[in-house]
Amino acid sequence: MGKVLSTVGRKVQRFNVEGRAQKVISQAKPKPAPKFESNLRDLERVLKEHPEIVEEQSRKNVKLDEHLRQVYVTSKDTLPEPLPNANQATDKPLPINRSSVEEYEFGHLEPRTITKGRCTLRQAVQFIGNHQTDPEQWTAAKIAEYYRMKEPLVVDILAHFKSFEVHLPD
Repeated sequence: MGKVLSTVGRKVQRFNVEGRAQKVISQAKPKPAPKFESNLRDLERVLKEHPEIVEEQSRKNVKLDEHLRQVYVTSKDTLPEPLPNANQATDKPLPINRSSVEEYEFGHLEPRTITKGRCTLRQAVQFIGNHQTDPEQWTAAKIAEYYRMKEPLVVDILAHFKSFEVHLPD
């Protein structure tokens, strides 16, 4: 029911739009918006205190009128250039390098400098793999010293992350 009412309402709103717009446009002078009582009181007070404002508005300012007579507006209509079609030859050179963007090993560009206490993904995978293959040689303390990281952080990394292990059937 709501859709029916909205379509009917829309048709009523748009009924004779051009005629109503033409009626408003053809009026001699538009009606001014209503003013608040406080604004009317302020306006009356100002006009009583300064009656020269009314006289100045009713007089023609000759200087401004001269300035308006000196102003001329000229316009030049320029046609936009048509866009080149795909089958037309353009003088724009084709790109020389047609190779695709290189894929990074871990999906993102590795930083050139590493802050103390942090490691890259490549380094993390390396020391996790080293620890899994030889845990006696690559202990958490040795890894923390080698990569300048805190030992509890390295212990947590080694506890929660493992590299993939391949188990082949016999």
